[in-house]
Formats: sequence, structure tokens, C-alpha cells
Amino acid sequence: MPEALMKLFSLCSKPLGVNVSADAGREGRDGLLWFRDIGRYGFGDFSMAVIQANQVLEDQSQIESGPFGTFVGVYDGHGGPDAARYVCDHLFRHFQETSTESQGVTCETIRRAFLQTEERFTSLVSELWSSRPSIATVGSCCLVGVIHQRTLYVANVGDSRVVLGKKVGNTGGIAAIQLSTEHNANLEAVRQELKQLHPNDPQIVVLKHGVWRVKGIIQVSRSIGDVYMKHAQYNREPLNGKFRLSEPMDMPILTANPSVVSLPLQPNDSFIIFASDGLWEHLSNEKAVDIVHNHQHAGSAKRLIKAALQEAARKREMRFSDLQRIDKKIFFPLVSG
Repeated sequence: MPEALMKLFSLCSKPLGVNVSADAGREGRDGLLWFRDIGRYGFGDFSMAVIQANQVLEDQSQIESGPFGTFVGVYDGHGGPDAARYVCDHLFRHFQETSTESQGVTCETIRRAFLQTEERFTSLVSELWSSRPSIATVGSCCLVGVIHQRTLYVANVGDSRVVLGKKVGNTGGIAAIQLSTEHNANLEAVRQELKQLHPNDPQIVVLKHGVWRVKGIIQVSRSIGDVYMKHAQYNREPLNGKFRLSEPMDMPILTANPSVVSLPLQPNDSFIIFASDGLWEHLSNEKAVDIVHNHQHAGSAKRLIKAALQEAARKREMRFSDLQRIDKKIFFPLVSG
């Protein structure tokens, strides 16, 4: 059974976006870095860390433990904090409800929890539309892992990633195995999927400044929220013009339908890393797994964060200390677990 390590890397104002119902363990600080080196949950250990900046917190994460097993959620918000906060407050509850109704955890119960969360958030947007139309433009990537009866379930919308560290043979080696499917327009498979879904729209994906974006606006093709890209009634005035499409929307462009997989856990499955895209921009799957594997598990979150920051500094020919003070747009949230 893996020692599910849960680690959070995000640039935020303070570590408000971390929700833990397991034995949280002791927390500490190292400059801008908040961390929890080791904690306990139903199946093993986890560690968490948050690197802070003077920014609005758009990202949330949680780890919950109970009769259903262990639930890990990583919610990478964009456009504002509302969607990620909403998901953190409601998705787990919907997961409990759907699992209770079905008398067990399945890929379908997790999928239904995602779609219920999307439906309720859309209702909230409807309520606030007249007074706060910008609520239609906030969204969140959503990565969930559930360990239930020796089975790992992974569900994802957006471009976060889950990587399994698996021991290989008797040599002490470790293999990095990616378990999740990402939904980012920079991936050829995602662009092809969008073109197949929208064959009459030559602008469904647009290359802008070297980055592929859906309708030239957003990189991810799946999310919770972003209802201005899903429902025509929220893609009109008084919405800010930069979000309004020039042609009528006859079908949703984005979706909240998650990619869901399940696999039985094996004795040689050592640990799991859940991370949003910021980690993987600077560390390969193999590098991240090696860092966790080659050190004691206590402090793994902090160690991964520092490795990612050091690599970002090297790429930009900057000092590590200077990199920690620059704008949030350089970084993205990370959770690994």
C-alpha cells in the first residue's frame, strides 16, 4: 500500500487553501515557505508545503480520511478564487453522497460528484450574474484521488497530474508511472479532440504567443466553472468584452466531465504524487519520483518545492532568492500526494 504523500506548492497570501481531516502533524515556516513535514492518514503518511506571495489565493487542496478510505483533492483555480473554494467546500460532500447512494466507491460515483459540483456552481453563477457577471469567468482545474479497499481512483479535469512511484525488482530502483489524463490545448491529442467536437469552427484552438488556447482564451479544455465557455446566456453583456466570443455558441466549448481511471494497488507501489501543472513545468515525472524515493519521506513536500524553484531559477538565470519574490505568473500551484 503506498504511503500517499500529499504536498502542496502554490503562490498564495497564506496557507488558507489547505483542508485536512487526517492527523495533520506539526507545521512550520521557512521564510515564504509554509510546510507540514509529516502527517498521518488512513493508509500512511503525507506531507504538505505552501510557498507564499502577496497574491490572492486561487488554489485549494484537501485530504480527508474516513470509512470510504482516503480522499485527496487538488483544485487549481484561475480567474479568481471562487471556483476553487467552491469545489473544496462541495466536491467531497457530493462524493460522500454519491458513494452512499451507490453503496460504494466507483468511477461513476466520482464522475457524478464532479458533475453535481459543476451543476451547483453554475446555479450559483446564475444567482450572481446580474450583480457580478465576472463570476462566470472563474474556473478551477480539479484533480482527485481516492484510495478505497486497495484500489486507487483518479479523476481529473484540467492539466494537473498524478504520478505513481513503483519499486522495480530487487534492485532498489523506482519507476515513474503517470496515471492521469491532462486536458490542455498544448497537447496535440486535446487539440484533435476539440476539432472533432467542433468540426465547423476553425478557431476552436488558436496559437497565441507560442501557446495553444481554446478559442484563443483559455489553455484547459475541461474545468469546473468557466461557465462563459459552456452556456451562451453567460457569454454576453455585461461580461467583459475580452471573454465574449464573436460568434454564437451553439454547444458547450469546455466540459466538466472528468477523465476517471482505477487500478488495484500493489505491494511495490511506493508512493503517489498529485501535482498541478506548476511542478511538472520544472520537474519531469522521473525527477520528482527520484527526489521522493531517494530521501526520507518527512519533508518531501518542501524538498520538491525547492527543487522546482531551483530549476525555475536556473532556466531564468536568476538567483533562487530573487525568484521567490517575483510575480505569481511565473509559478503555479502544486500538490503531490
